[in-house]
Amino acid sequence: MELLKQQPTVKAPADWFTGDVWFDVICAGQEPSRLRMNMVRFAPGARTDWHHHAVGQTLHVVEGVALIGTRDGTVIEAHPGETVTCPPGEEHWHGATPDRFMQHLALWEGTTDGSPETTWLEKVTDATYEGPRTNTR
Repeated sequence: MELLKQQPTVKAPADWFTGDVWFDVICAGQEPSRLRMNMVRFAPGARTDWHHHAVGQTLHVVEGVALIGTRDGTVIEAHPGETVTCPPGEEHWHGATPDRFMQHLALWEGTTDGSPETTWLEKVTDATYEGPRTNTR
């Protein structure tokens, strides 16, 4: 057993996010583990760029309402306690609503062949971000 040293909070890079986002690395698994887990905090209106993960990603909402969108135009609202999974290679984005902070746990796995875990793409347009949503409640 090992108590992991807590890492400092990091401001997310503007190259991958719109708006103010911070994250805490909770786990960056060492071989043979490939587990990655961050607590991510989004200011109102903040969101990731389009991206996809080689082995998929799971998002567990802790606070606020998360918006999670896919290329087919689906944007769902996920609430605290709800979990959304994005399969390997699915292009998606996630962020906060325009009027509330949002916090989620982001879980994904590293790759074993040295290829990128996450592939970052273009910015999410305001039109996409502000588009119709599916409420999970």
